[in-house]
Amino acid sequence: MRRSHPLPKIWLMTDARFGDDQLRAIQQLPARSGVVFRHHELATQQRRVLFAQVLRICRRRGHIVLLAGDARIALRWHADGFHQCSRSQTKLLHSAPVHNAREIADVKRCSPDLLFLSPLFVTNSHPNVRPLGPLMFQRLAKFAEPKRVIALGGMSRHSAAMLGPRTIHGWAAIDAFRKKPA
Repeated sequence: MRRSHPLPKIWLMTDARFGDDQLRAIQQLPARSGVVFRHHELATQQRRVLFAQVLRICRRRGHIVLLAGDARIALRWHADGFHQCSRSQTKLLHSAPVHNAREIADVKRCSPDLLFLSPLFVTNSHPNVRPLGPLMFQRLAKFAEPKRVIALGGMSRHSAAMLGPRTIHGWAAIDAFRKKPA
């Protein structure tokens, strides 16, 4: 169900590239951050077991956790919300991924609470996708108003600070939270 505290400004997108360090990364997030749990590559039972581990950590740390996928599954798995383009009517927190003006227009009709707009910069997750760049990103973020925008794609605390709170509500990343190789 929806949390009483404000929506997080910092989000971690789960990814198989974390390996065994994923749970540690979630534990090290600032309190009351957000986690978008993906892992579609896992079989349903494996995905649910990993989600339960992530959920326990998130509850202890005061994080919000969104399940990438269907609202009904998110409700059954006790997530705070779901991350998907959907017209589902629910009291769960709803976020959606967007990449261009057409997707923003379509998704705005679904009334999500947050839009994850990407890729702002070059990203390891999608190395062959052309990034939006700061100017196009800002135009799309303005078009998304009054929805809250989370910047995604090559993001870090530093790059988020450059955008400022008028452009984005917060930022999300994978690599910014991964343990750096020795």
